[in-house]
Amino acid sequence: QGQLVESGGGLVHAGGSLRFPCAASARTFTNDHRGWFRQGPGKERNFVAAITLRGGTTDYSDSVKGRFSITRDNAKNMVYRQMNSLKPEDTGVYYCAATIRWLQHGAGGSYDYWGQGTQVTVSS
Repeated sequence: QGQLVESGGGLVHAGGSLRFPCAASARTFTNDHRGWFRQGPGKERNFVAAITLRGGTTDYSDSVKGRFSITRDNAKNMVYRQMNSLKPEDTGVYYCAATIRWLQHGAGGSYDYWGQGTQVTVSS
């Protein structure tokens, strides 16, 4: 069974940027849309962004629109997450996920596979 493997993340000052990938370890995910979620301290896990199978459509939560971007390279089985103009409220554990159900891409329950999560801390 395939896995989603996350790397990167870390500590950054407010206004800074981070870019961190999510790799799929097997061919399991060649037909999946990918999502990106965040769980802040003491908060529920919330939708951040998603990208369709071929990368033609993306969607972002209002809180990150214009600052974050999600892209994918299917030849490498990779999804890339770029975070710019970071704010302290962006602090949290970030997860990548995979689903075949685009119509429900904003709901965590629609995703079948999850990465292990990576911590991002934004200092003020």
